[in-house]
Amino acid sequence: MAIFYLVRHGEADYSEMLEKGFWGFGRSFAPLSQRGISQVEAAAIDERLKSAQLIVSSPYTRALQTAAIISKETGLKICVDIDLHEWEPDKTNQYTTSEEAFELTREFNLHKGVYPKEQCLKWETLAEVRQRIRRVADKYADYDKVIFVGHGMAFRTLTYIEHMKPAEIIECTYTVGQEDCIYSFC
Repeated sequence: MAIFYLVRHGEADYSEMLEKGFWGFGRSFAPLSQRGISQVEAAAIDERLKSAQLIVSSPYTRALQTAAIISKETGLKICVDIDLHEWEPDKTNQYTTSEEAFELTREFNLHKGVYPKEQCLKWETLAEVRQRIRRVADKYADYDKVIFVGHGMAFRTLTYIEHMKPAEIIECTYTVGQEDCIYSFC
């Protein structure tokens, strides 16, 4: 059994990404906003994080920047796990507007993350995200305490939390094969 500290990245700044026309996978390049940096700096001094052994981060810029701020405060090593990435609204990464991304998200929410019978849509299903994130969690379940830095939607699949605020920390216990992560808000 491990204790995981799930840390959602701080508020992102998508303005430069929008200016450059980065869509699809290009959204992963968005850094933290100034407010996001402040959010993470405040979270990074949480005493619980100092007892962790490792930081595991999503490969997205906003998560890596969050992990770097936490690493600076805790002195912990950062490992990047590519499977800790955010939910994919379009597995082909072909959407080109925010409206299309929002429509795919609306469709995902409408169907509660499950494809309608006999349909295969563009977005990553909730089951696919859950399987991917559990693979990551399983890799680190032998540690005592691990900080995971990533995305609210991805962390929902471990905890069933409906929403995480930017830089929020959710503490949970995890055991391989356990149906879900037992969490507490602190």
